[in-house]
Amino acid sequence: MTQIRSAALVVNAKSRKGQRLFEQACAAMDGLPFPVDAHPVEDPDDLEETVRAALAKKPDLLILGGGDGTISGLVDLLVGHDVILGVLPLGTANSFARTLGIPIDIPGAVNVIRTGKPRRIDLGMIDRDYFANCAAMGMSPKIAESVPHNLKKVLGRIGYLGWAAYQFLRFRPFTLIVGEGDAAQRMRVVEVRISNGNYHGGVELIESQDVDSGEIVVQAVLGHVKRRLIRNWAANMLKLEARHDEVREFRGKAMKIDTIPRLPISIDGEVLAHTPVTARIAAAVIRVMAPDQPA
Repeated sequence: MTQIRSAALVVNAKSRKGQRLFEQACAAMDGLPFPVDAHPVEDPDDLEETVRAALAKKPDLLILGGGDGTISGLVDLLVGHDVILGVLPLGTANSFARTLGIPIDIPGAVNVIRTGKPRRIDLGMIDRDYFANCAAMGMSPKIAESVPHNLKKVLGRIGYLGWAAYQFLRFRPFTLIVGEGDAAQRMRVVEVRISNGNYHGGVELIESQDVDSGEIVVQAVLGHVKRRLIRNWAANMLKLEARHDEVREFRGKAMKIDTIPRLPISIDGEVLAHTPVTARIAAAVIRVMAPDQPA
């Protein structure tokens, strides 16, 4: 049994509800049997420096509060440190928490921190950049890269969805190339998911993957027409057997990936790379506090 003697909490408190969620998290953690050094961070540019400062004090547990993008952007800093990651899901999709079986409400997530067990897990990598859950090519990065600044803040979810619909009208299928040289495989696709976990966008899309599989999974949604993407997402959300149709998966330790035309890649919701890239797995590289599953 791992004994936690000290913990640090770093929360992305930028959003309108960020400060309120930070206060709720602190209240929920008040009964933990170890001290928690809490840091609300209102400027995302200060998150990395805050995490580095927290790690310098060598806590047994570092709790990150935010969405998938926040966790994925900071998880690099934990590699090589003898620290356990605690996940406080405060985002919209919370795919990483869902993959780990962590409840997406604050009391449930804090209870996992209180009663869970450390689990050694993999991280995905795009070239040299670690990521926690899933990278994507297709509509997701196209929307993220082009959405006007503050559109969602000003017009809310309706404005964001309207922009997504506009981008869908302009979207075109593309060619995916997996591998190199004579062994390279080409196919026409409407979306590509590079996954370390089975959730993406809050929906379970890759049932065959797990965070301790020791392999990266590339899932391609095949098709020459973009309505295939709508059909695939709908089938996944409704858990229909058709979600397996016209989908191809590649598994391995590392894979070279390219596209025609060259495309942006969103990594847990943030556009951070462009093809071509090498996707690989960093096996068993960090520990995370996860629900204590009965044997």
